[in-house]
Amino acid sequence: MSLAAVMLSKALRYAGLLPAQDITDFDAFHIAGRMVWRGDIAQAYHLPALLEVQQALTGDQAFLPWTYPPPFNLVVAALAPLPIGLAYLLFVGATLATYLLVLRRIAGPHFATVVVALAPVLFVAVAGGQNGFLMGTLIGLTGLGLLSGGARAGLPLGLMVIKPHLAIGLAVGALVLRRWRCLALAAATAGFALGLSTLVLGPAIWPAFFGGVDEAKAFLAAGAYPLFRMISVYAWLRSLDLPAALALAAQAATAVAVLGLIPLALRRGMPRRQVVGLAALASLFVSPYAYDYDLPLYGVALALLLPDLLGRASRGEEVALLVLGWMVGGYGLVAGGLHEALVGTEAASSVEISLAAPPFLLLLALVWRILRRGRAAAGLDAAGTRVVPVGPIAA
Repeated sequence: MSLAAVMLSKALRYAGLLPAQDITDFDAFHIAGRMVWRGDIAQAYHLPALLEVQQALTGDQAFLPWTYPPPFNLVVAALAPLPIGLAYLLFVGATLATYLLVLRRIAGPHFATVVVALAPVLFVAVAGGQNGFLMGTLIGLTGLGLLSGGARAGLPLGLMVIKPHLAIGLAVGALVLRRWRCLALAAATAGFALGLSTLVLGPAIWPAFFGGVDEAKAFLAAGAYPLFRMISVYAWLRSLDLPAALALAAQAATAVAVLGLIPLALRRGMPRRQVVGLAALASLFVSPYAYDYDLPLYGVALALLLPDLLGRASRGEEVALLVLGWMVGGYGLVAGGLHEALVGTEAASSVEISLAAPPFLLLLALVWRILRRGRAAAGLDAAGTRVVPVGPIAA
């Protein structure tokens, strides 16, 4: 009900029935979609040109560089013909519903626990109108496909071409699990999406896209993005005024180390469900450009891993998992509110530090430590039946 209230209030603001708000991510989606229909979507990848379009279409401007791959332009183009309030309700409502359905299928009896653990993440994604639920749905379907052993996981994995850095973990997972047909279908799906976007938008979209990526790299190095909303190691170190090159090196080292857990898990004989869950979680540690609204992927990982985590964790560790997850998902929300309240004051800089990465790394380390425990610590009796302890996160 709370999520529905947030969605309704935002739609009413778009309709002018409540006080207006600053431009948010969904505004950027709707503007880009309108630019597709106008035939000038290539300009969206150049910030000065995009700001002019923002001003012309909304009467306002915001630092929201457009760096999505061309296939995502086809997604937002489908939203553009609708009034923005209705488009928001349909996009966020539909992707939230499908995400929760997929999450329920994965989590089974632990669905309610997963939703509680994800509460801050759900509010962040609904409030901004971002595409986290869509990405979470595709990653969840990929995970289910990998568990079933068929090739069908390749379809949602290939559709992740619209935000490819979030699929790297599961691509590595499919590779180490030797799901060759899945990877072939993923490549074919991605190739079709790339070809279709080129046909619809024209070949000139690609130089514009790569130019936008170069601009984004420069903005990221300069610290122009709201780093306190990011969950990456890069954002954490950069917000502490460490040099961009050093922060990027630390990010790369973290990505390699975390992705290395996937083949290590398989080599240690961990069950396929755990390997896939770790692969979904690993994707969030790859890119320096990772935001709190990408954390629906954490929900998929948690749904996959929770039965084994509950069977092995102590009560204190269950509480720690919940608290760390809320810290990662909620920090940007709290810091954003404080920053808005303190903007223009000397205290504003105190909430611009990105602090989501440290608890996220601790959460990953705790998950790995718990999963490595043997059967004796897993709460299995002599007959091999799992005995799940009753604790705050198991309720």
